Amino acid sequence: MTQNPLALADALSRIERDAPFLRLLAQRRPEVVARIEADGVAAAIAAAGAEAAEDPTPRALRRERQAVALAVAVGDLAGLLTMEQVTRALSDFADRALDRAIRAAILERTPDAEPVGMAALALGKHGSRELNYSSDIDPILIFDPATLPLRPNEDPGEAAVRIARRVVELLQAREADGYVLRVDLRLRPTPEASPLAVPYAQALLHYESSALPWERAAFIRARAAAGDVALGARFLDQIRPFVWRRSLDFGAIGEIRALSRRIRGHYAQGQALGPGYDVKRGRGGIREVEFFAQIHQLIHGGREPGLRAPATLDALAALAGAGRIGRDEAVVLGDAYRLLRTIEHRLQMIDDQQTHRLPRDPAALDGVARLHGLAHGAALLALLAPTITAVGHIYDALEDEAAPGLPQDGDALEGALAALGFTDAGGARARVAGWRAGDIRALRSPQAQAALEEVLPGLAAVLGAAPDPAHAINRFDDLVRALPSAINLFRLLEARPALLALLADILSHAPALAAQLGRRADLLDGLIDATSLTPPPDVATLTAQFSARERGDDYERLLDSVRRQVSERRFALGVQLIEAASDAIEVARGHARVAEAALAALGAAAVAEFEAAHGRVPGGELVILALGRFGGGSLTHASDLDLIYLFTGDHAAESDGRRPLGATQYFQRLASRVSAALSVPTAAGPLYEVDTRLRPSGTQGLLAVSLDSFARYQAESAWTWEHMALTRARAVFGSDAARAEVAAIIAATLDRPREDTALTADVVKMRGDVARHKPPAGPLDVKLIAGGLIDAEFTVHLLQLRHRTAFDPRLRRAAAALAEAGLLDPGFAAAHELMTRLLVTLRLVSPGSEAPADASRPIVARACGLPDWAALMAAYADARALVAGEWRRVARLDMTPQPQEE
Repeated sequence: MTQNPLALADALSRIERDAPFLRLLAQRRPEVVARIEADGVAAAIAAAGAEAAEDPTPRALRRERQAVALAVAVGDLAGLLTMEQVTRALSDFADRALDRAIRAAILERTPDAEPVGMAALALGKHGSRELNYSSDIDPILIFDPATLPLRPNEDPGEAAVRIARRVVELLQAREADGYVLRVDLRLRPTPEASPLAVPYAQALLHYESSALPWERAAFIRARAAAGDVALGARFLDQIRPFVWRRSLDFGAIGEIRALSRRIRGHYAQGQALGPGYDVKRGRGGIREVEFFAQIHQLIHGGREPGLRAPATLDALAALAGAGRIGRDEAVVLGDAYRLLRTIEHRLQMIDDQQTHRLPRDPAALDGVARLHGLAHGAALLALLAPTITAVGHIYDALEDEAAPGLPQDGDALEGALAALGFTDAGGARARVAGWRAGDIRALRSPQAQAALEEVLPGLAAVLGAAPDPAHAINRFDDLVRALPSAINLFRLLEARPALLALLADILSHAPALAAQLGRRADLLDGLIDATSLTPPPDVATLTAQFSARERGDDYERLLDSVRRQVSERRFALGVQLIEAASDAIEVARGHARVAEAALAALGAAAVAEFEAAHGRVPGGELVILALGRFGGGSLTHASDLDLIYLFTGDHAAESDGRRPLGATQYFQRLASRVSAALSVPTAAGPLYEVDTRLRPSGTQGLLAVSLDSFARYQAESAWTWEHMALTRARAVFGSDAARAEVAAIIAATLDRPREDTALTADVVKMRGDVARHKPPAGPLDVKLIAGGLIDAEFTVHLLQLRHRTAFDPRLRRAAAALAEAGLLDPGFAAAHELMTRLLVTLRLVSPGSEAPADASRPIVARACGLPDWAALMAAYADARALVAGEWRRVARLDMTPQPQEE
């Protein structure tokens, strides 16, 4: 469109009066306004892009976004741009920004590499180049492990996740000059379980084998938009048969209509036209125009490629041209779409908010109307009324053909289950028949039966696709039998169908997680948020979350709250491992952070409760040492907590409360209170087992000892094994000053000279005692087997005490330091990490350390970074041999071959 000075002046006047966000932009970027007035909107956008292209910093992208937002808004309000031109300009900018963010994230890590191997697939309105004014973008990031630039010895999956996080950070970070784009990665395959960037092969397998109908609709508008575009285009070509099926797919109507009903129900207050009406999700709104087109595209697009247009207006025209919808319908819906999208833009221009609702406040509604060039809010409602009525009538007229359920007839049901993959279809038929008959308490109500039938087709499909369908359906039966009511579980699975496949994986491969679900089915709720399947935050953030109390919550409620939150975190960490969303080592560290935060939150609460009754001991405080795997910051799903309780100050002092206690008795009782807070089951379930046997004098000693007593004991009375335990000791509770005091005692203890022969004899004897009293349960008892984790720990600890060096509670770092000093084989740390990964995974998949089922072995191998079970067993044997050899060398044992437990 040509320039129109009067229209431009009017648009700028409306911006000044009714759009604070745009007014601020115009004030900050007068050169953009000047360029629009002189050369036009397109020139202003091009100039902003050229300026950003010369500046690689994130700030340049934010400034380009400012210029594009201002230029597009002025062009829109002045009538210089059509709705299609507006959305195209916004989408093109999103492409540029996303591409630059991917390139920057890769080059920051590997500066000399070509930024290839990662592609962004644009979905939704971004994919169809219909992005709205203040929209987020919904890309799927896929990567090729073979071509993604890596640092030396870096795992491609870990690198891809780091790159993806950096991409999101570059685009979403808010600075003084705003942000670039909001990014939502939850449309990726199984977002509850998959990493932020999905391997090409994994994504391809998902869409070829386990994707859900709604994902087909999402890919109607998919486009390779940024990064390695050739990689993305190749991927979209490969999954085309998943999106566009040649058979007429009338089931798509039921799927999308069901989604529409859920949207209408969830946004009930925004359905009727008036203040508060939701132009996107309301009845007769934008979403219904889009769904109307997508339903018909999914039904017919498999046989008619000409119907596969990504953009809604293009799709409506193509459908009308092919006779699949009426031409009048296409015109009505097309005009409605332009108007509704334009009003949506007006709403978002005011404050740069991703809103779709008309304001409820009359004055604010008047402001939206004036920005659109109308006199008042009533005129805006009058403009919209016939449009949304027409769209609603057209959409409601769609035949609601819900997807058929499983057959009721027994023989037909058995045949359907066999077709879904159940090799023992008769057994599966009996299970389903029992559920339908209400044999289980949780399924006896009519509401539960109705909820069951809604979810049963999808449930049967994912269970039938499990590696062992009979095992999976039996586990699900156990789960439902443990529930007082199954209604909420079924409704959750219906609303979040992606959880079905995740549930099948848990039931098939992770008995420890399945047992948790049997006690608390609502643990699945925690997986709805995509962030739940990323590593947990730092200890301070977790502690704040665990410590938060609602008004009126007492100590007992906090105990319940922490147990619930910790259970959710531990469950999510387990799912991350099963679904390969996180590396097993990171999962182990996550477990340790969760435990440390739980101790911090409950310890502080216990101290406050105790002080309320007994006051404080002047100059004294409780300090807690973590030892073992907890001290080393690496726990498994089943780990207990090895703790030592200490206290500072004078042991002869007395507390100053209304019920005073001597310091020793005070801290004994307080330590017992903290242990109970961590270990006693409440209505919310159990938490951690606490082991305090490593304290001075063991079970015969006081539960809590003063720092002076602790220092004296370590200097005069402690056994060698107790000093070995101190090599992994770490203060996890107490003030910074108290922690430093304890650290100094530990450092002095560990740094004392030792007679080498006696030290070695003590350590060798101790290892022999462990072998006699705790023999390995089998070949996969990674911890106790010869050459396993115990031998690795003893090897490192003996070297640390012998050479008085490399004292780091994290064994991996200690081993690396010893290797760098030439005291340990350079491959030792990697061998230890492999066995740690195996231990962490087996605690979920095979808690008894027996060989996992054949169906679960690929998951264990994948978690350990190996391609298959045979490769894992070979690597495991090599790792054990290396550790066993180092143990014999360091302990100066007879070098003759040791008997193998296998």
